[in-house]
Parts: sequence; structure tokens; C-alpha cells
Amino acid sequence: MKRRQPVAITGAGCLCAAGPDLAACMEALFRGQRKPAPPELFSAGHAVKYPVFEVPESFFPASMPADPDMLRTARLARAASAEALADAGWEAADLERLKVGVIVGTTVGSAMNNEAFYREYRDGGSPGMEPIGRFLAANPAAAVADYFGFRGPVQTIVNACSSGTDAVGIAAQWIRAGLCDLVLAGGADELCRTTYNGFISLMITDSEPVRPFDLKRKGLNLGEGAGMLVLESDALIQRRPDRVRAWLAGYGGACDAYHLTAPHPEGSGLKHALSEALDAAGCQPEDIAFINAHGTGTPDNDRVESRTLADVFPGIPFLSTKGFTGHTLGAAGGVEAALTLVCLEQERIPANIGFSEPDPDLPACPVAVETIVAGRFALSQSLAFGGNNAVIVMAKGERR
Repeated sequence: MKRRQPVAITGAGCLCAAGPDLAACMEALFRGQRKPAPPELFSAGHAVKYPVFEVPESFFPASMPADPDMLRTARLARAASAEALADAGWEAADLERLKVGVIVGTTVGSAMNNEAFYREYRDGGSPGMEPIGRFLAANPAAAVADYFGFRGPVQTIVNACSSGTDAVGIAAQWIRAGLCDLVLAGGADELCRTTYNGFISLMITDSEPVRPFDLKRKGLNLGEGAGMLVLESDALIQRRPDRVRAWLAGYGGACDAYHLTAPHPEGSGLKHALSEALDAAGCQPEDIAFINAHGTGTPDNDRVESRTLADVFPGIPFLSTKGFTGHTLGAAGGVEAALTLVCLEQERIPANIGFSEPDPDLPACPVAVETIVAGRFALSQSLAFGGNNAVIVMAKGERR
């Protein structure tokens, strides 16, 4: 693949268990603070209270109160989008005459939250259609576009845990193709009893706070949240050159279809996605300052990622931020893109919380302490069920 034209990123927003906005999240990361706890949004009846990273109600903006007709995934996406737009210096009214697109990654989002409806229907009843109406109205990308009055392309990406990263990469393609002047892109996902039980049944959930890449890791902790970016065309940036926080320099995606839930043992699809993203960015592995790894804390994921990073990026520092946020599934790519952007700006990365004891089976280990990083590029990668892999490369912007 030939080098692609970088696309400007002018704003970022994030709402997750680490904090109500991106600045608060970063403070929590560099303080080494996290608060996993048993879920309060639902009960599951397990003898073991597997911890999750739940977003407290107090984290939502006062301007976006809970709405019985709006499901949580869409509300998370709206909140992070509002922060990203404000960070970019835009009011929604300023964008009325522009082609503004919205693309949001998610997984099951709210699709599994209507158990009572499904149960009654399965038992031969005639449940009211309110849950289905609410579900149809809560498509996260459509909900964001409707809230701000945007009339450009709208797409929700459902590509398992690479959804948010794919959304950011596709948004850049919309800009380059001239489909949009500006795109809101990222990921949003809410905690759900069905996914909570599902990961427990797969035996890849840790009963203790998640320990990415650590010898004693037992699996992930689920989380929820949203991370959104504002991407802009060259024509807009020429009017506001000082707004660029970073550049989306490269994106790669590949599916090796190795297994329904397990990554390819040699990282086949991940290596392909990495190569594609680096080529698009026009850079070499040694140009990367640091990597925000997928780092779920599952034995298989972390083994494959460690081996791939040791092979492709020897000596390049890396970490997983999921120790602070939990695995936010379809939101992960958006959340981690926002966190990566700030780390690139600040030229430092936090410690990989939860990692204390190296696994001799892993050839590369994450940073155990806050680390200064140098370089123009950073990389964020997502691995997903079905063998999906997505990678973005960011370059430093001009805003200070």
C-alpha cells in the first residue's frame, strides 16, 4: 500500500470508568488509580463477583440526563462527542453548512438489554414493542448525528473489539474521498449482563483486577465508555491550522479468520494490519515512539501480542490501558485512540497497571513505570473475535 495523506485530528473526548472526561482519565492513568468493582447496573448470580469498570451516573454531563427512550451506549457516545467537538472549537451550529459524518464502533451495544421482552416472546407471549422501539432509536451513530443535527454519512461499525479502531480508520477514508468536511469517529459500548455472563462462560474473566501481560493474569475485566475524535479535511484545517492535536497517519485492517474467539497463534492478521498501517503512514517500526496494545489480560491475547510486538517492534515501549478502563469492547478503539493522542502530546506513557511479574513465555513486557517516550508517531492496535485486527498510526500535531 502506498503512503496515504494524513488527516487532521482536532478534538478528542472520552468518558469511561477512569474519568468523566479525557483530562480526568489521563490524571487517573498517571496517578495509577483504578476502581474495578462488582457490577451495580445488573445482577448475575455468580458466587464470584467478577469486577467490572462501570461508569458512575455522576460522570455523565448534567446536560445529558438519563432518558428512558435513549439507551446507555448512545448516551455515552453523545457525551464523548460533545467533549470532542468542544475540544476542536466547534459549536454544532457552526457546522450546519458542512458535510459532517458520524461513525461509531460498538459490539452488542444495547441489543442484549431487553431480556424481559425476549423471554416473554419466547414463552409465547405478546410483549409490548417499546424495548424494540428504544433499541432502534439508540443506534449510537444515528443518535449522535440526530443530537447535533448532522446530515452527512452515518455508520455504526460492528466488528467486535476492533470496531472503534476501524471507525477511526474509515473516518479518515471518508475525509480523503471528499465525502465529508468533518467526521466524528470512535467507539461506544455499555456493560451488559449477557456479555458479562458470556465472557465468564468462556473462562477468560479475571476474578481480580485485570493484569495485562502479567504472569498471573487470568483474563479480562469488562468495562464501558466511549471515546470520540474529530477528524477534519485539509480545506477546514487551512482555516484553523493551530487546532491540529494529531494526524491520523495510517490505518490497517486484516482478518485471519483463525478462530471464533482466539487470536492466530503467530499473530498473522495482526502483522498484516500492522504492515498496512505503517506503509500508509510512510514510517518504519523504529519511528514508533510507543504502542497502546490491545492487552486484554487473557492468556492467549497477551501471548500473541507480546510475541508480535517483540518480532515487529523490538525495544519499542508499550502498554495496555485496559488496566484502567477495563475492556470496553466496541468502545476500546475509540477510548484508546483518545488516550494515545494525549500520551503522544505529553511524550510520556503511564505504567501498565496490573503488571508486576514477567511471564517467561512472553518475549516482550510492557512498561512497569511511567515512561518518557520520544518520537513523532504512536500506534494503537485492536484484536477482535473472528480474527479481526485493526491498527492506527498517529503523528504529532501542532497544537500546544
